[in-house]
Amino acid sequence: MAQKRVRKVKRKSLENEINVYSLDGKIQKKISLPEIFNEEFRPDLIRKAVSAARANRRQPYGPNPMAGMRHAVSTVGKGRGMSRVQRLADGRTGAESPPNVGGRRAHPPKPEKNWEKKINKQERKKARFSALHASKEHEMVKLRGHRFSDKLTLPIVLENKIEDVATTKEIIEMLENVGLWDDILRAKESKHIRAGRGKMRSRKYKKAKSLLIVASKLDSIEKGFRNLPGVDVTTPQNLNTELLAPGGDPGRLVIFSESAIDQLREW
Repeated sequence: MAQKRVRKVKRKSLENEINVYSLDGKIQKKISLPEIFNEEFRPDLIRKAVSAARANRRQPYGPNPMAGMRHAVSTVGKGRGMSRVQRLADGRTGAESPPNVGGRRAHPPKPEKNWEKKINKQERKKARFSALHASKEHEMVKLRGHRFSDKLTLPIVLENKIEDVATTKEIIEMLENVGLWDDILRAKESKHIRAGRGKMRSRKYKKAKSLLIVASKLDSIEKGFRNLPGVDVTTPQNLNTELLAPGGDPGRLVIFSESAIDQLREW
């Protein structure tokens, strides 16, 4: 008599089970994470994807082609003990040449320069999944400087009621109950004046990134979170590597609504 084949059923790893928290900070139930959170960790691809996203947003810039050239100049020629540079027609003052005061720049930035960086679709996709994997690792999230309770399971999943919270007051109360308010304070205290020329160009201050909120809809939740420093709000459809790993550093502290997790299962 032929023996029946016994189909082996793999048990779900307990490592993929996370808690779903209520707005009061209490554990409601446990769910399993989507398979994309088990992607191989590739910090090189994460850095490449973020670098490409930044480069492709750059705008062309450069000086006016006539900058430093709007002078009536002449040359006095050689044999007078002077360097042969252009000089103003009514005197000996140098003009137009790069070494002269008020002259043109020697090698200015060119507006026609192409800053674009290419990245394969599969690399960009793998980088996004890899950044999601980093968001569930406590050590990586701690390494980015985020402050949260060690008892929380990462990524943090809240009940769908969070998508209906409209006021910042309610959101602050919810973050205090879950144990995430310290991370908002960290971002607020990190605000400082930027070093270098950037503070002259409409970007005087810098501050740390805090929570990333991923919800299935942004009808009211976006209004409540936009007043908190360092917080970004998005949907699963608009989730990208730069939001999950700002600056190319993986391990951002992410809050998902339960319905957003369900949408990620379809990826």
